[in-house]
Amino acid sequence: MTPLRTAALAGAAAIMLGGAPARAAQCGDNGDGFDAWLASFKQEARSQGISPSAIESALADVSYDESVISHDRGQRAFHQSLEQFSARRVTAYSVKKGKSLLQRYAGPLHRIEQRYGVPGSVLVAIWGLETSFGAGSGNFQSFSALATLAYDCRRSERFHAELLDALRIVQRGDLQPSEMRGAWAGEIGQTQFMPSSYLKYAVGIDGGAGDLINNPADALASTANFLHANGWRGGAGWDEGQPNFAALLEWNKAPVYAKTIALFADRLAAAAGNDNDQ
Repeated sequence: MTPLRTAALAGAAAIMLGGAPARAAQCGDNGDGFDAWLASFKQEARSQGISPSAIESALADVSYDESVISHDRGQRAFHQSLEQFSARRVTAYSVKKGKSLLQRYAGPLHRIEQRYGVPGSVLVAIWGLETSFGAGSGNFQSFSALATLAYDCRRSERFHAELLDALRIVQRGDLQPSEMRGAWAGEIGQTQFMPSSYLKYAVGIDGGAGDLINNPADALASTANFLHANGWRGGAGWDEGQPNFAALLEWNKAPVYAKTIALFADRLAAAAGNDNDQ
């Protein structure tokens, strides 16, 4: 069988059963069938109520990205021990930088904690781990990355939904396609939101949908909103075995990553506490 599972076969089967196919049931293991898949996806997006202008502005220049597939297949870091994984991420420099940002954004972080119950040390830890505090949010074209993963057979269902949500972000007027650049899996913004999370949790610290790409306070508020919505309990601990560790696992389901967030937050809280004790 060819790598492409064609929509034509799915459509023929549906007709024989007396129904119409809900969507193109196809995926591929290489780029050969990508253009045909993309044409089918555009039709489906229109049937989902997404405007032709949003579809064309976002998908006109989309292409299959082999480097995205390479990254998807090469996620070995999550299999490291906590000591191995955290050693390169929670460093003396990152703690010093995080501590300075806790001070710089003390006002917004206090407001965010009052609203959502999430301490600044946790939010700044996530900010640091995700994008080195905004310095490295990624330069992958988000729509090409999402389309590549939506077409790829390994996790097509998940990324098919994310690609539709990315189009909804454009249709809603929050972002232009050209602004949507980030990590290889389609995450965008200072703390790396997937499109589905962006639609649900993006908030401005002063109201509205916020600017998660250019405004750190909005990104931190949105991150707190995500954690709060996923069970964060104000005043409770966040280390493994404590109530809020489950919310960190909702942020990233890799246990070693959640443990590293907790470790980083612990060190930032301790650094800030040492200053307060002086």
